[in-house]
Amino acid sequence: MSLTWLTPAAPPRAVPPRSKPGPAPAPFALGHTLDSPADYDAVFRVVRGAVHRVLGIERPGLGLGLSDLPPYVGAYWQVTGNLIVLNEGLVAAMRANASSPLEFNSFVYVILAHEYLHSLGYLDETAVRRVTAHVTRSAFGPDHPATRMAEGDLWRLYPFLAYAPGGNGGRLKVVSRFDLASTQNYIR
Repeated sequence: MSLTWLTPAAPPRAVPPRSKPGPAPAPFALGHTLDSPADYDAVFRVVRGAVHRVLGIERPGLGLGLSDLPPYVGAYWQVTGNLIVLNEGLVAAMRANASSPLEFNSFVYVILAHEYLHSLGYLDETAVRRVTAHVTRSAFGPDHPATRMAEGDLWRLYPFLAYAPGGNGGRLKVVSRFDLASTQNYIR
């Protein structure tokens, strides 16, 4: 779930039609990153790689912040901004309850992918959910935890998230060393 503010959205981009069955695409090389403990930058590299592989678009130079958002808000990206703000309470709740690094990283992947797609111009919530699911399924296949999360409702899949600690977004902590793949040459 995300918040999008300001003016009416640009027309949502269509999800590419499903192609006819054919040979399976090559495995998504970055996908294995989610199997082991990873920081936000590593998970975001997977997000950017999956979106670029499936949709052929990308946006460099985004930042990440953590905030005490209400439990029903996973994250947000402010239109025209360059900062994704992730709900720190939800991340902590999922970290405490995830059965594996793959499950936890898949959760972070889905939320970051959703907000990253907003930053690429998908402003309509329904459209961005469909595109997030399409990208995730195309990159990881139907049985991956990230695909199940992207195609489902995180709060139904993980009811404990509704009870995660939250706040009013009054506190913001910027995550250092994020999106290094696009900023490493000029931001250290």
